[in-house]
Amino acid sequence: MASELRDLLDKKLLKECVHCGLCLDFCPTYRVLGHEADSPRGRIYQIRQVYEGKLSTDNADFREHIYACLDCRACQTACPSGVQYGAIIEAARAVAEPISPSEKTVGRAILGSVFTRPKLLDAAGVGLRLYQRSGAQLALRRSGLLKLLPQRLREMESMLAPAQGGIRRWSAPQVTPARGKVRYRVGFIEGCIMPQLFGDTNAATVRVLAANGCVVYSPPRQGCCGALQMHTGDRPTAQELARRNIDAFSGLGLDAIIINAAGCGSTLKEYGVLLRDDPTYAERAEQFAHQVKDVSEFLASIDLVKPTRSVPMTVTYQDACHLVHGQGIRNQPRQLLRQIPGLKLVEMKDSDVCCGSAGIYNLTHPDISVQLLEQKMDSVLATGASAVVAPNPGCTMQLAYGARRRGTTLQFFHVVDLLDRAYDG
Repeated sequence: MASELRDLLDKKLLKECVHCGLCLDFCPTYRVLGHEADSPRGRIYQIRQVYEGKLSTDNADFREHIYACLDCRACQTACPSGVQYGAIIEAARAVAEPISPSEKTVGRAILGSVFTRPKLLDAAGVGLRLYQRSGAQLALRRSGLLKLLPQRLREMESMLAPAQGGIRRWSAPQVTPARGKVRYRVGFIEGCIMPQLFGDTNAATVRVLAANGCVVYSPPRQGCCGALQMHTGDRPTAQELARRNIDAFSGLGLDAIIINAAGCGSTLKEYGVLLRDDPTYAERAEQFAHQVKDVSEFLASIDLVKPTRSVPMTVTYQDACHLVHGQGIRNQPRQLLRQIPGLKLVEMKDSDVCCGSAGIYNLTHPDISVQLLEQKMDSVLATGASAVVAPNPGCTMQLAYGARRRGTTLQFFHVVDLLDRAYDG
């Protein structure tokens, strides 16, 4: 396995870590577990041992520590040496199989089958929305029958956030005309989780872009970006999904390709690295990645049409890990929120600390995830805000789960949801 790791990872990336320890206070798993092997520098040390052939990827301890990482990349922001920890941990997972059954079933089997087949994913989405809209979920929760399920299944069911929209999901038109003068031609990536659970937010994204003079293209052949597969070590599936998306948006003459989910955006911007050894797609992947913009990043970079409708609300903002640490986008969402009339933004303590969602981490490592969630909810509730703005579906679902655990009535929005209101969308 050492040779496979060498094919994926340049040793100079490992040598950039000088083991100074400045990352430790910023690492959520180290803060919870207090174990050196579950710190960024500890994991890099273990990965270097594999790289040099001194440790096998079959080693159970190695696999446990590598998959206990949230891949939140907070250490990248903190690191004075600029260590690219995300690339290192994802390369290690590509050569080391997950150790827990939940990581194998959810992380590999489901993500590698359902999420790669749009029809299967749509069927699962319809089933979920029907379960919620028909009243079956409420009835089962009130009846107490869910107590008959194994504890892990009960916990997973309790994490289900209410899906937006009706039983039939909203799909972006292939072409949405600009409102007023055409200023930009942009692509819109619907994603996989977003259209199934956050269709209203996707619709708001398209309306906000159109309101700012964008012709919005959303080709039907697009699909899942591959982020979840990358985080769980299934690199071949992620590569195939990347090729599909590159083909889907090819030849449209776009100024930018817009994404509204932070975790997806981080991976989309790394397509050039993911496909660098593919002679057919390497150059196209680099060009695609260069065009990808988070929706807040794009809107903050243009002459934004002034929102005029008042949205009287006090909100706090949760920095999604893969937006703030993975993409370096911190101020742009706040800049947009401050332009909405009537909206008051209150900052929370440790807004850029992981909430514990981290893709499917809340399913594979529930104990650590809940500890992080409880800390995050303390910070959220201390702001006194009535709503939380989060730019990633995983964060939104995790925080909504935390709110239900606390019995609070918090509301949850994406930045574009509130901008859409301010544009009278």
